[in-house]
Amino acid sequence: MTADRPITIDTVALWFPDDEVTVAGLPELDELPIAQREHALSLGIDTVRIGIGLCETDLAQAAAEEALGQSGLDASQLDALLLVQGRVPQYLLASESTRLQHRLGASQAFTTGVGDLGCVSVSAAFTLATALLRGDPRCRNVLVVAAAKTPTRSRYRSPMTLLGDGAAAVLLTTSGTGRYELVDQMIRSDGKYADLFRIDYRDVREADWVETCADEPTYSFRLAVESRKRFTEINGELLARNGLQQDAIGVFLMQNLSVGAFAFWQEALDITIDPVCGENLARFGHLGSVDVAANLERVAPSQRPGDYCVIMNSSPVAAWSSALLRRLPDPPRDGV
Repeated sequence: MTADRPITIDTVALWFPDDEVTVAGLPELDELPIAQREHALSLGIDTVRIGIGLCETDLAQAAAEEALGQSGLDASQLDALLLVQGRVPQYLLASESTRLQHRLGASQAFTTGVGDLGCVSVSAAFTLATALLRGDPRCRNVLVVAAAKTPTRSRYRSPMTLLGDGAAAVLLTTSGTGRYELVDQMIRSDGKYADLFRIDYRDVREADWVETCADEPTYSFRLAVESRKRFTEINGELLARNGLQQDAIGVFLMQNLSVGAFAFWQEALDITIDPVCGENLARFGHLGSVDVAANLERVAPSQRPGDYCVIMNSSPVAAWSSALLRRLPDPPRDGV
């Protein structure tokens, strides 16, 4: 990324449904084979939020309105609105992103959806937001909104995690103020794993939809080795082209899958994953593209101005991303 027009993360807003259940109390776990039930209970997830009667657009709207309220912007002042699309839209052919635009009243915003990379879709949205902010002098702000809503009856995604519901909205600007500067980002993908995880929905009742891993050994071993190689390369290039060594990074964050995944990545990459990731995992489960936003917002108060942070994100489609951020000074309080 070029030095002109630095991109800053002005606001991160999170929204979760009020209904909270313990993982041990989820009725679908009783339907699992014993080995899978024990695995689900060992992931490091204690509770999840459940958006009963809510669709992804409802969750996205709530987070977006919270972000607008925090930033003091009216929706009509948004220059761009990017919706990180869920894996299962409410309707085929319809537009989820413009539905959100209409609900918010963001009538002047360039609006589109960004999806198809699983959890890494939010990273793709940041890349598009950066291109808009850097490439169009009239574009001063972009709101990126992501929502996580479990698409099937079961929240357990074998063999990796357990899903919760929630949403996040991130306002990116060129104002020079905010919590973080988005210094640089890299994304890579590999189509060999494009349908490793899938839901067969044609000629299948929605009540019978099941998330399926086509080949669990490929996910658990082959993709794990590939991901270690990818992150080693991505992180090395990301830091090198910004003149940094790994020991200059104060915080490493990832998406939240399981305590076992955190342990694997810490050993594989010789890093320490910040504890806020495990804390959010325990409280909310896996939230897809929402995870990295939730972790970033949670860790911000512990960082000092100038501190660097790397956020690593991956999905089993497969795609990988790493973003380099720099903590900015908090704006002065009134009268201070």
